[in-house]
Amino acid sequence: MNIVLIGATGFIGTALLNEALDRGHAVTALSTRPDKLAARARLQARAADVMDVAALTAQLAGADAVLSAFSGHAQSDVQAYYLTGARNIVAAVKEARVPRLLMVGGAGSLEVAPGVQLLDTPGFPEAYRASAEGARQALALLRAQASLDWTMLSPAAMISPGERTGVFRLGGDALLLDAAGNSAISVEDYALAMIDELEQPAHSRQRFTAAY
Repeated sequence: MNIVLIGATGFIGTALLNEALDRGHAVTALSTRPDKLAARARLQARAADVMDVAALTAQLAGADAVLSAFSGHAQSDVQAYYLTGARNIVAAVKEARVPRLLMVGGAGSLEVAPGVQLLDTPGFPEAYRASAEGARQALALLRAQASLDWTMLSPAAMISPGERTGVFRLGGDALLLDAAGNSAISVEDYALAMIDELEQPAHSRQRFTAAY
């Protein structure tokens, strides 16, 4: 499959890139720092700016799917930058007529009780609030699309480097907890779940989650 991956040098983007290449896909990796990517078979690294919709549209043309691991973590106004970037990515995907958009989401919009999202609970870490709110608004943006074939994958509450086990659970809008009350997944297994969804779509126009 011919994939364009936005944010290919980030924490989750790197894992998505490795998983996609290991499974034989051709990847055009878009990043503000394409020089960070070593040469690999079936990989093309390109500089990109999601704030330039026309240029981004041209870079997406001809793709079978777009994977977005875009985030605004390095910006001064994370939430606004995140949402503007998400809007621009959606616009570019539609303008380039790419059949599918798969987007990395956040855990903050997952429910811990009916109608209660993790982001709105006491003690939610302030350091992650802006990006979590940006991801929540990006989900609302996707849900408002009338025709776009989108999917968002929200990770567990804790996502960190680990092992690619292939043993995890999938869920919908609720935060998944293990028997000890923890919500976690490795970035490697997160990437596995996302590329599984790319290859065998099961959550069209839905958000889903993955956790141990």
